[in-house]
Parts: sequence; C-alpha cells; structure tokens
Amino acid sequence: MPDDPRLFALSESHAFGEAVAEALNTTLDNHHEQTFADGEHEVRPEVNVRGRDAFVVQSLYADDTWSVNDKLCRLLFMLGALQDASAKRVTAVIPYLCYQRKDRKTRPRGPVTTRYVAGLFEAVGVDRVLTMDVHNLAVLQNAFRARTEHLEAHPLFVHQLDDVIADAEVAVVSPDEGGVKRAGKFAEGLGAVLGREVPTAFVEKMRTDDGITGGTLVGEVDDRIAIVVDDLISTAGTMTQAIEACAKGGAEAVYAAATHGLFVGAANDRISEAPLDALFVTNTVAPRLTGRAAERLHICDAAPRFAAAIRAIHTETSVSALNEV
Repeated sequence: MPDDPRLFALSESHAFGEAVAEALNTTLDNHHEQTFADGEHEVRPEVNVRGRDAFVVQSLYADDTWSVNDKLCRLLFMLGALQDASAKRVTAVIPYLCYQRKDRKTRPRGPVTTRYVAGLFEAVGVDRVLTMDVHNLAVLQNAFRARTEHLEAHPLFVHQLDDVIADAEVAVVSPDEGGVKRAGKFAEGLGAVLGREVPTAFVEKMRTDDGITGGTLVGEVDDRIAIVVDDLISTAGTMTQAIEACAKGGAEAVYAAATHGLFVGAANDRISEAPLDALFVTNTVAPRLTGRAAERLHICDAAPRFAAAIRAIHTETSVSALNEV
C-alpha cells in the first residue's frame, strides 16, 4: 500500500493485532505502555505518525488482567496521543465494542451508556470507529459522531457451515424476536452458498429481573439442522434456551454461531450441558471455555476481515462490500 498506515495494538489485544498485521503483510508499530503504582495509565506511539493514517486495535472486554474500563481508558489515551502527534486520520479498530447493549432507557432515569461512550471517543478526536456485529447498528450509527464502519461475521460462519450442512435440510433460528432480522440475513447468505432457500424461526424470550422466561419456538425445525445465530454469548442463558427449544422441536442437529464469545458467569456449564453439536464464534474475544464446552467450540478467524477493512479505509474503497457472502 502506498504511504503505508501506522498499525498499533495494545498489549491486551496484541495477538489479534499481530494476526491483522500478518494479513496486511506488515508488522505492528512500536508504542509505549506503562501503568503506574496508583493504577493510572500512560500510552503513546514510539514512531512518527505525522500525516499518516493510524489504526489502533483494542477489543473492549474484561479479562483476568484488565477491566473493560481500564481497556477503554488505555485505548482513548492512545487515540488522543496519536491526534496530538499530528496523525492524518485516527481509526479505533474495536473487534468487540463495550457497553453496546446499554443502548436505550430500560427503566425510569436509566442511562444510555452507549451514547456516553461514543462521547468519549469524540472527546479525543477519533476520526473513525471500525467494529464488528454490534448489538444494534442503528444505535451505533446515531450515537457516534465519528464515522463508523461495521463488519459482519456471517460470511465467515456461512462458509464454515457449508461443509457441515452439505445436502441436509436446514433452518436458521434467532434466539429471540429482536434477532429476527439478523437471522434472516444469515439465512439469505447461507441460502446463496447452498443454492436453495433457507427458512427461519425464532424463540420467544422475556427478560425480567429474575432471569429469562419463555422458550416457545415459532417456526419449523423438525428433521432439520437448526443453526441458532446471535451477535454475542454472555452468560449463555438466551442461547442455551434456544438450543433446547430446537432440540425439543425435533431438530436433527443443533449448531450455534455467535460473533462474540464473552462466556461469563454460568456460560461454561450451560454450554457443556446443552443439546448442542457445535458452537462457532470468532476470535474478537479470546476463547475461554473449558472442558466439554471447549471441545464443542470452533473459532473463525476475524483478523483477515479487519485487515481487509483497514486496507479499504486506507485506500478509500468500500468497506460494506466486505459484508457480502
């Protein structure tokens, strides 16, 4: 690429950043990180970025080392330092975006945290945010004043599942009513690869303070391979409820696909015990299942898709075209 961009990855996303760099046939640029005794962070580039496109990779989820808020602050500080160092454009490459589910008031006086986080990125002068499969795309596009680029993972899953499905009858299932459009798009892409129409179904779900209720399957999965699709799995309550509904509905086999595998709380046990044949996720979040749950897990590498999007942004070509199957 002419005038190659500067590409950074903070330590907690270094492995993913290296995979992105490899797909771009380049290497990560050097930067400095330090956490002081009082818990404050310092992050800065160690190469000249003046007049250059700069990209910073950082996935925003909690792990054993950093809280999500530490990771967010570290990313913001790096983005601000790049702006102050006269980078031409600064893009935050966020495989998993934090606080994206808190996108509306769910009770009186409730916060709309997604919008507040967007304001933080605006405050440090970021030019663009690149992320994958947010919970609500309309909210992302309206909350951020910076340009947003949105990648979808379903092309990765569709090509992985093509070999699994072969000539079998299949149905794509949303684990709740809110994901029906996502399931429809997934079914459309899968149908294009399989060369036949793929029906959809969904599972009724009601979330209360006491947990998740419902579980009624709306649609037909009898004698079909059911593929339950969602944007993320957190505690796995919603996903495993849908998996169980498909099994009870007579599905020949049940597969699940979710872009972001957070796998917190009881997720490991629930996935281990669910009537599930295989689970597909991307590596936007580092895999952290164990035992039987880990044996069912298949990782689809999202790094090449982010590399392609970075190349498209840098060369002023289409990012949305990358979402076609």
